[in-house]
Amino acid sequence: MASLIDSLINIMNDENRQYTELLDLSNNKTTAIVKGDVGQLQEIFGKEQKLIDILNRLEMERQSCVADICKVLHLSAAEVKVSQIVRLLEKKQAEHDALEQSYLSLKKTVNQLTQVNDNNRLLLKDMIDFEINLAKNASMAPQTANYGKGAYEETGGMGSTSFDARQ
Repeated sequence: MASLIDSLINIMNDENRQYTELLDLSNNKTTAIVKGDVGQLQEIFGKEQKLIDILNRLEMERQSCVADICKVLHLSAAEVKVSQIVRLLEKKQAEHDALEQSYLSLKKTVNQLTQVNDNNRLLLKDMIDFEINLAKNASMAPQTANYGKGAYEETGGMGSTSFDARQ
């Protein structure tokens, strides 16, 4: 059982390192969004995708490890979360403390990442809304500024004329 707990702790620590790297990229993404640097955003998206692939693999490993722990404890793996395993280990202080620290550290990093990503989502939405409004306003702007000597707009010879086919 101790080796399973150690494996779970190692997997969660690896996940935390990857999420920390993803958090750094998300903070860089915030800067790129504010600057409007599309090239940097594309580069960040590529790096993020690689990290997400690693995180998906680590999550599957963690789920497998939790399932193995649940088999030993005769629990349903579908219903057990890491926080429950932490509580079950209260009598084994060293394992409990190490797993709890790993769990809380991972949880903190994921919460920070969620906040930064929510901020980035709002920044992108605001930027898109701004661009849409800019495009709408540009299409509504007057076509020419044709002012004469008296500082009044002149309509030239092609003002509001209509073509009458009966002529």
